[in-house]
Amino acid sequence: MANLVSIENVDMRYGGAAGTLAVSGLNLTVAKGEFAAVVGPSGCGKSTLMKLVTGLHIPQKGNVIVAEKQVTEPVSIVGMAFQNPTMLPWRTTLENILLPLEIVEKHRKRLRTHKKEYIEKAERLLEIVGLKGFGSKFPWQLSGGMQQRANLCRALIHEPELLMLDEPFGALDAFTREELWCVIRDLHAAQGVTIILVTHDLREAVFLADKIFVMSSRPGRVLAEHQVPFARPRDINLTYETAFNDMVHKLHAEIANARVAA
Repeated sequence: MANLVSIENVDMRYGGAAGTLAVSGLNLTVAKGEFAAVVGPSGCGKSTLMKLVTGLHIPQKGNVIVAEKQVTEPVSIVGMAFQNPTMLPWRTTLENILLPLEIVEKHRKRLRTHKKEYIEKAERLLEIVGLKGFGSKFPWQLSGGMQQRANLCRALIHEPELLMLDEPFGALDAFTREELWCVIRDLHAAQGVTIILVTHDLREAVFLADKIFVMSSRPGRVLAEHQVPFARPRDINLTYETAFNDMVHKLHAEIANARVAA
């Protein structure tokens, strides 16, 4: 399977030559259609990795390659979802979801002439995530979990090849978080989009991912790479099984050791 993302011996330093070295000798690959998770201690460079892949930062050393092109500017094939949905309060849920189409160049002109088609696509996404009929609601009329569901729709509306998730469920209660794990599991299965998830929640990583990268303390590099052995589709009851929790504990121990070694 071809790689959609390759990071090759990358160094990234903030603040000039004497500044903070965020990642050093960073190497990882994510295949097209794969679901990868990145875990590690706080400050290990997980957010830097996100910015490198999306072209928001260009490394001082090494190569970042996305869709067979070296990254030298912001990457247009990426959708992103963060912990804070940051929906515009004066726009309806549907209007918030359509917002990327007003920004992404290849959709901007077409939106004017094919708006009905895009609205239908947005409404299909809302139905998939359990928000059918909520397109006319404003963000303040939605719960936090509902806003995050809408946020996922917004990240997917322009049909990105790569979806980047940065702690997207961290602010939610445990039950809502597990519901959204199942939503993103089903979206991945239905759309085949490549996903990179940055998370502190090891259960989340093991439940969702095909492959998990464990990063070191700063400067960040990949200490270990694990293939998740559990067959898809995964039921939430998997999280109570011994083999699942054994893998979570193994990851926890690796991260604890990385913190001590810092």
